[in-house]
Amino acid sequence: MINEILWSYIYASVIAIIAITVYGMASRPHITKKLIMLSILSDTACLMAVLIGIHSGTIKPPVFPGISFTNHPQVGTAELDVFSYEAVDPIPQVLVVTAIVIGLAVLLFLSYIAILLYQKYGTLDVRLIELKREWDSV
Repeated sequence: MINEILWSYIYASVIAIIAITVYGMASRPHITKKLIMLSILSDTACLMAVLIGIHSGTIKPPVFPGISFTNHPQVGTAELDVFSYEAVDPIPQVLVVTAIVIGLAVLLFLSYIAILLYQKYGTLDVRLIELKREWDSV
């Protein structure tokens, strides 16, 4: 019972962080703040993927009782049941590692664009950049 409440609290917290970061990206006019929110959103989405990957015995791992390719003792069905209850699905973990690398590359690319915008317009406020673009086009 307490375990279910704790997991519900964790999921609710992660979803609240995602909602706050999306709101922050939409409402803040400064590009640096948007990049910080994007980084937090990426990390929180990775955390959500790892949390979803945690399961309790729903997928049997590829361990076969009675078959040994090494000199280790034989694995019985009781040990396999315990292992499958404690095992974590490796696919979300692999996807999270890939997402972290891609997220870092995107964040660096957007940071470089922000540096170029600052060099050209002298500000990172989206509203002022829009006004300066209108003045340049006139």
